[in-house]
Amino acid sequence: MSLFVASTRSAFRAAAPIKRSFQTRRSYATEPSKGGSSSTILLGAAAVGLAGAGAYFFSGAGAAKKAEASVKQVTEKITPGEIKKAFVGGDQGWLSLKLEEVELVNHNTKRLRFRLPEDDMVSGLHVASAILTKFKPFDAEKAVLRPYTPISDESAQGYIDLLVKKYEGGPMSTYLHDMAPGQRLDIKGPLPKYPWEANKHKHIALVAGGTGITPMYQLIRAIFNNPDDKTKVTLVFGNISEEDVLLKHELATIENHYPQRFRAFYVLDNPPKEWAGNKGYINKDLLKTVLPEPKNEDIKIFVCGPPGMMNSISGNKKSPRDQGELTGILKELGYSPDQVYKF
Repeated sequence: MSLFVASTRSAFRAAAPIKRSFQTRRSYATEPSKGGSSSTILLGAAAVGLAGAGAYFFSGAGAAKKAEASVKQVTEKITPGEIKKAFVGGDQGWLSLKLEEVELVNHNTKRLRFRLPEDDMVSGLHVASAILTKFKPFDAEKAVLRPYTPISDESAQGYIDLLVKKYEGGPMSTYLHDMAPGQRLDIKGPLPKYPWEANKHKHIALVAGGTGITPMYQLIRAIFNNPDDKTKVTLVFGNISEEDVLLKHELATIENHYPQRFRAFYVLDNPPKEWAGNKGYINKDLLKTVLPEPKNEDIKIFVCGPPGMMNSISGNKKSPRDQGELTGILKELGYSPDQVYKF
């Protein structure tokens, strides 16, 4: 498969208001500094986002006209001195965003940077919220829609970063992996999820599998970027192999700076011989050991992952607006439906 990487990696770093970017075995980023404020640390860990979405490519004059219309639609309601937001929800419609840069992260994951309509715009997303992406296959009657959570910082100006993991037979992720800089993706938002505010809960636990780390990282970043938020966070993150652990560097950076408030437990199905973490699947014994006890009132358990994991841990949602019945391990451990949120 061809990999298209924008030729302006140095310009990408210079333009970004974030001091460090996502780092993996093949990252172009540099090591973060070991000092600095909580804001600096989190911004340093927040230059990426995750999606497994499709894209829609516009060419020729049509692309220019649609992009111009998108900018006009977004900016005509802005008052002087107001922060410009790319995504404002309501009847705004779709924005056609240009892919600026692509970076290979691991064997099946790429980071994609999309430019917002104007350089001084922020995304307009809040915590927790997502975006909706769209593409229409050439021979299909209907477009394919999928929601994803960008994890570039909400205050980043001029761009959003998506981290796209390619799934076998997945039309969205396959299409995005085949995109080249200059092509466009239709995006709208924000899609509100769990409304977060500082110290909303004393202790939260995040149970994630694979790309389900995205909304969890959005929460983590918001909490530790806010010096007034003292929430304690426990993360349980399951993956197939060590190479599949996305955002490991960013998560480790946060844990190193906040060891009393943030703990991460990694579970690998196929661990290397030297692996010192948990092995197999996320199970009842592990969750009973590391999660806050259900008798504690001021807690919340968030769950996000593939359907099989969701079914085992908490049961799947019925729809975006219907959390469905709480089942699985969390019910067995005594948690109530009010204590659990399924992304």
